Amino acid sequence: MFRKILIANRGEIAVRIIRACQEMGIATVAVYSDADAGALHVALADEAVRIGPPPPRDSYLCADCILEAARARGCDAIHPGYGFLAENADFADAVTAAGLTFIGPSGAAMRVMGSKTSARAAMQAAGVPVVPGYQASQTDADLVAAAGELGYPVLVKATAGGGGKGMRVVADPGDLPAALASARREAANAFGDDRIYLEKRILHPHHIEFQVFGDAHGNAVHLFERECSVQRRHQKIVEESPSPLLDDALRRRMGEAAVAAVKAVGYTNAGTLEFLVEGLSGAIDGMLSFYFLEMNTRLQVEHPVTEAVTGIDLVKLQIRVAAGEPIPFTQADIRQRGHAIECRIYAEDPANGFLPAIGSVLAAVEPVGPGVRVDAGVTSGDTVTLHYDPMIAKLIVLGEGRADAIGKMLWALRHYVILGDVVTNIPFLRDVLAHPRFAAGDTTTDFVDECFAAWQPAAFTPPDLAFAVAALAEVLSAGSGVAASDLDATGDPTSPWQQANSFRMGTGAR
Repeated sequence: MFRKILIANRGEIAVRIIRACQEMGIATVAVYSDADAGALHVALADEAVRIGPPPPRDSYLCADCILEAARARGCDAIHPGYGFLAENADFADAVTAAGLTFIGPSGAAMRVMGSKTSARAAMQAAGVPVVPGYQASQTDADLVAAAGELGYPVLVKATAGGGGKGMRVVADPGDLPAALASARREAANAFGDDRIYLEKRILHPHHIEFQVFGDAHGNAVHLFERECSVQRRHQKIVEESPSPLLDDALRRRMGEAAVAAVKAVGYTNAGTLEFLVEGLSGAIDGMLSFYFLEMNTRLQVEHPVTEAVTGIDLVKLQIRVAAGEPIPFTQADIRQRGHAIECRIYAEDPANGFLPAIGSVLAAVEPVGPGVRVDAGVTSGDTVTLHYDPMIAKLIVLGEGRADAIGKMLWALRHYVILGDVVTNIPFLRDVLAHPRFAAGDTTTDFVDECFAAWQPAAFTPPDLAFAVAALAEVLSAGSGVAASDLDATGDPTSPWQQANSFRMGTGAR
């Protein structure tokens, strides 16, 4: 087993990996940019190394900086988390070449499955259905011609992409050239790769993914599905398991396809096969069709959903498999128990196009109760900056059934208190969970656009805890001699921190 692991990431996923390592008796090394010097993951790790200024290209995307930190601190493995360098095959190879273990798939498998276009080809060869698309050429003329043959609407997607970055929906042929240019720019900035491809847009689908694992001993399993159809700007915000759409027969077919994909490319460690499933309106003779969308060659943001319903710690399993151990169970051993839901808590303004909302978090009080879990990367006293993804935390609940899980999540959202100069999406998430279509499981990928396009927060009475925390924060700031203006991260004279009567509660109305 490894002695010391460097976590090449930040935020809640770095915290999650550090805690798993601590439970396994493995020493940890955090890396941080100047913007994260006081971050939670830095405080929790056994050691921490500064790797550069705030821009990701100069810090968390700097492979040489991270490798040097790992060598200097005597690490024998690197865990990439998700995002940044997690799906960079060259980085995985560089880690191996440096004599360290990359906790993830090989660079070769990553090149096949991490590239959306080569993954499509591999899945077609393995007999897994794929969404009709075009990937043969990068010229605008060929892409425009291909879009006409596929039929509009089409999706422009980044070859190296994920998380909705580099993706554009194009319904009108006249809009395609501009969409190609903007998708290339975003893909180059996010992934260092501006290649794109086209897919036919499947109308009103469910987005369902299967968690998979492979090891170096030839074993491969799936750990069932996650329904991820509640999305904004092509990025998931609510995930659940089991999917309310799948019956046992379709679940079995999709699981078998996922395992076949893993075996076809000799994939090892954690991965996720994402599928589009036509809604009930698209069923033929009562059978729903599914199409391979892409594979994420890393741990997913929403992995706690799977952990909740299977009881399997995926981060620890990643580490054990990377250390050469076989997967310690068979497919028949894995069971889904209960119903889990995850909500992503973001510093963003849903009433203003989900724009990121940078600012300070004076106090954050997480809900506590049976079946409630919070994976947080931001805590009291932290600042949400413009440099990175504005996720504050992931809120996960486990209920006996779906209705129980929905009720538990609504309770937890009501009791998640975030105070400070920052807007959160908590009020929006409450309305999503309370919507009749969500209760019915009718959450296709256009659910948010169809039901919340003109959303505004309703009046909300915070729990008594919010007022107690606000009062405590005021007392503590007064006792420390810190003025409200000192807590303002923006310097804006109109900031709530500059106005005593404008204190904002992240759980309340705007």
